[in-house]
Amino acid sequence: MATISLDDKQVHDETASYIQERLEGGFDFSLANRNAMLLKTGMKMPGFTKTGTTICGLVYNEGVVLGADTRATAGNIVAQKNCEKIHYIAPNIYCCGAGTAADTENVTEMIASQLTLMRLNTATSSRVVMALTRLKRHLFRYMGYVSAALVLGGVDCTGPHLHTVWPHGSTSTLPYVTMGSGSLAAMAVFEAEYTRKEDIGREEAMAMVQRAIRSGIENDLGSGSNVDLCVITKDGAEMMRNVFKTEVPSKKDGRYVFKRGTTTVMAREKVMFEQDDYDKQAWHKDFGKGKVEEKEEM
Repeated sequence: MATISLDDKQVHDETASYIQERLEGGFDFSLANRNAMLLKTGMKMPGFTKTGTTICGLVYNEGVVLGADTRATAGNIVAQKNCEKIHYIAPNIYCCGAGTAADTENVTEMIASQLTLMRLNTATSSRVVMALTRLKRHLFRYMGYVSAALVLGGVDCTGPHLHTVWPHGSTSTLPYVTMGSGSLAAMAVFEAEYTRKEDIGREEAMAMVQRAIRSGIENDLGSGSNVDLCVITKDGAEMMRNVFKTEVPSKKDGRYVFKRGTTTVMAREKVMFEQDDYDKQAWHKDFGKGKVEEKEEM
């Protein structure tokens, strides 16, 4: 089907031109041009929503431990104090989400449903790399407009795996990772305490992840409330809610009781009350009549 023109020195492929004319591909920047035109007219474009979260994970000698705080914010207020940020992907794969709550929940549910169908069709367990590939391909298509920063962890037939997936679709694979607005505080704990995964047991890994999340809670305004953990091994996953709870101050009764003699008496004055000067019953009686007469005159 291909023809070569020696005079023009150009190659023409009829199959490629047929596909090019009938299939759409690549990015569509028409909305970007529209937004630029609206900006010129004086329209103010909506800004990004400020979010806050601390999520992390590490690989230890038997599997993976994921951790997250439970504070959901809406601007400068706390929308929910005990939300779930560790999402189910597969029986052997879980995912922590930071960013917009709707984006993280819907993206993880979509990938979870796709892996469920794959397991039913193939009669095999899901692999972590499959979830990673589907997540990053989906996010890359939307150029970061789907605000979902994810920490993906799981154990499959090839061993334990821990990845980060950024909203633009880039990924990284490390023995310990942190994401969210409190990620720097959590990373400081891992940098100081993490050694080799072969030397870290289950209880030590859980304690380290809990300390990392608490570091984010204590040093980041967008992170707070409680700590959730998820331990994934070759035998399955164990989800643990509120392994650490933030102490809530007790309610005050609102009364201030001072002992007699707390305040020094500087002077005393005695005022006599005259009953004729203030007759409550007579005043209320006359006041009622006056109101009625005023209404009748009007």
